[in-house]
Amino acid sequence: MKVRENIVIESRLPDHFYSFIRPMVRAHIHFCGTVQGVGFRYTTLSFAQQLSLTGWVKNLSDGSVQALLEGPREKIEELLSKLKVQFGSFIRETQIEWVEARGEFDRFSII
Repeated sequence: MKVRENIVIESRLPDHFYSFIRPMVRAHIHFCGTVQGVGFRYTTLSFAQQLSLTGWVKNLSDGSVQALLEGPREKIEELLSKLKVQFGSFIRETQIEWVEARGEFDRFSII
């Protein structure tokens, strides 16, 4: 009787390690709708920190919210997905501009 084994070795490295092998991008995002006064910025901050993203989020005087995020594109898209689940009924429109990351931030903050 021949026994065949499939061995899978999985390595879980810290998220910051993957920034060396994944291309980093910058997303400039504008959220319109009822996105102020509902915890949007603090939730964005929490998600960004969980995903090891850098940049900032801020309220604008017209009632919208602006964010600038840097990190692997899939992590930024994951943050956007989480925000949609949490605030989908509050977000009317999301505009995103993707550009090359500049690496100018060392953390994510509310400004």
